[in-house]
Amino acid sequence: MAMTRTKTTGIRRAVTSGLAVAGLLTTVGCSGADTAATGGAPADAAKLKLTATTPAAEGAVAKVNWLLEDEPDSLDLDTQGTSAGRVVLTNVCERLYQLQPDMTIKPFLAEKAATPDDRTLVLTVRDGVTFHDGSEVTADDVLWSLERHADPDMEQSDEFPNVASMEKTGADEITVRFKKPDALFTKALAGDAGIVWNKEQVEKAGADFGTPGQTDACSGPYELTGWKSGDSITLRAYDGYWGEKPLTREVVFRWAADSALVNALKTGAADGTFAESPNTASALRGVKGLAQYYGLSTATLDLIPTERGGLKDPKIRKALSLALDRAGIAKSGYGGFVEPWASPVGSGSWGYAKTEFAAAQKELAATAPASPDADDIAEAKRLVKEAGAPTEPIVIGTDATQGRTVVAGAVRAALQRIGLKGTIKTVPTAQFEEFYSDPQARAEIDVLVADWYISKSDPMGFYDNGLSDSSNNWVGFEDATYDEKVRQALGTLDDAERADLAIDVQKLFADAAVWIPVAQVPSVLVLSDKLTGAPASQAYLYYPWAAGLGAEKG
Repeated sequence: MAMTRTKTTGIRRAVTSGLAVAGLLTTVGCSGADTAATGGAPADAAKLKLTATTPAAEGAVAKVNWLLEDEPDSLDLDTQGTSAGRVVLTNVCERLYQLQPDMTIKPFLAEKAATPDDRTLVLTVRDGVTFHDGSEVTADDVLWSLERHADPDMEQSDEFPNVASMEKTGADEITVRFKKPDALFTKALAGDAGIVWNKEQVEKAGADFGTPGQTDACSGPYELTGWKSGDSITLRAYDGYWGEKPLTREVVFRWAADSALVNALKTGAADGTFAESPNTASALRGVKGLAQYYGLSTATLDLIPTERGGLKDPKIRKALSLALDRAGIAKSGYGGFVEPWASPVGSGSWGYAKTEFAAAQKELAATAPASPDADDIAEAKRLVKEAGAPTEPIVIGTDATQGRTVVAGAVRAALQRIGLKGTIKTVPTAQFEEFYSDPQARAEIDVLVADWYISKSDPMGFYDNGLSDSSNNWVGFEDATYDEKVRQALGTLDDAERADLAIDVQKLFADAAVWIPVAQVPSVLVLSDKLTGAPASQAYLYYPWAAGLGAEKG
């Protein structure tokens, strides 16, 4: 999908599960997962050393026990694209392009890619690759997989509306033609829209594909050898793999949340996890025998206003943004593991033009200060007065997880600081997830305490959320100039030109405060200090991270 949020069902269930497709990283509450749990001082996200990957391993490992924050709903990412499923399957299934640990992409199962003109993409299928049943990966499998992804009933279908045709144009060649230039399509092929399935195996499994007891139908370095529902998933290195042989022979996944996850890592019952919740990282910081690595991510914490209540007025939204204590939220709610941030997409999206995007982010800080000063509060009060100083309380939707609880409290305090009233509506996490997708579910709230990530390393993978016809534009923001620039950027293949447009779009989005950014969330890898070699960035959702994982010493 083009964009993802962290939810329990969807592209990822980071904590819950969505990065893009529209993907991500949930902020699950973690009992005891605060700085007090370790006795350490809060981290400072702005000073965390972000690395693409951990040092290379020197030795092989027979078995690794890995933790997920929940059991995958399915291992068919076309029908149930959760983050938990993605963490497993990225070691099993390969894509036409591959996201690298530094968040760039390169052709992968498509050994070569040519663009004879700006509306045509010619993919050459890599030779000598076999699926786990031993059959060869063919152009027919590739075309069938693309057509399956594009099916309107599948989660990746929103990556294909600009595709005019897809056809086999040679023994090992697929040609995709577009209605107009598409800057993000190859990036989508590094995500779930680029997975190449074994047509025969998927059709053989039918509706049961992706459920316990079925084969995986893929060609990656690991094959699925077992899924005991409610207990574990086991992967084993595929002996016929075409690429470099994995260092870890077997990976066993189990799932736990909150204190159970923390305790399993502390006691050595598990060897590692990609911590979807910053609170998990906080609870495990400084624990003997465990190392932590931090990497680039597109994930953010945001406030998403709805179409009702006082926040429908952009002046009130801008006033709230000016008055919000983001630094306090980072320290009190997330152990310092998140960084106050002024745009709704994290720096892991800067797959190009990093210097330009960094400078643009810095300029936005005036609209979203880390710690509001007297001038910010005075300006916020002026905006409230201009908007008529609404008297009805603003209803803040949240669940009871630790981080969201702190954010909700900070929003209410910010509203009080500028002469407005706020009330907090807390619902169970399962009901909270419905706020994202169901307008009826959020009919009684004015703003959602949310987390979000995108699967593409390109800010334009996010800003279509502000289009006047986007289902994620809850406040009904309409700006013809914004719509035009977004569509122009999505059709601009030159990175430098697209970066200029993306920065213009970002400023328009911020000026209207369509969403109110709170903080960016780094990717966090918690790992036994005897192991190394896995990526630390958010690429772990789309890159075969277990293949390079091995012993620190040979």
